[in-house]
Amino acid sequence: MPDLIPVLSRAELESTVSDLAQRISHDYTNREVILIGVLKGSFVFLADLVRHLTIPVKIDFVRLASYGQKTSSCGTVCLTKEIEIDIAGKDVLVVEDIVDTGLSLDFLIGHLKTLKARSVRICALIDKRERRECDITVEYVGRIVAQGFLVGYGLDYAEQYRQLPAIYDLQI
Repeated sequence: MPDLIPVLSRAELESTVSDLAQRISHDYTNREVILIGVLKGSFVFLADLVRHLTIPVKIDFVRLASYGQKTSSCGTVCLTKEIEIDIAGKDVLVVEDIVDTGLSLDFLIGHLKTLKARSVRICALIDKRERRECDITVEYVGRIVAQGFLVGYGLDYAEQYRQLPAIYDLQI
């Protein structure tokens, strides 16, 4: 059985999500924003974030594939679920659980720009820079984590551990 080393507690996650929601609500005052969650990992974070926002939002999801059953990206990103909301002329906030290599977000941002969004910004619960390969700007960062293979609170390893209420470093 792999070891799970605590990284962010349930209380730390709650505080982080609340702080992010305050910043986002302030920055998008009197504007509607379309939140695009990146499946599957962002669903827990997005659900909590939405409940803390004080602005009108619409929600949609995309799904990207680059990891499969591995602990590192294969380097090739493909879109496996497209958004359904028309984002032309709209403010878009991509909600991601973790930014690691940046390859997936680089691909997604490029794709969303072709759909003529007015603005595209990124909100990530965790910014993990140890393996960053792309120059990605994350406007709303919950926490910076130096290293580790993180699971829990939506983050998984081979579709396991998403249900954990906190975030852990999985020692494989």
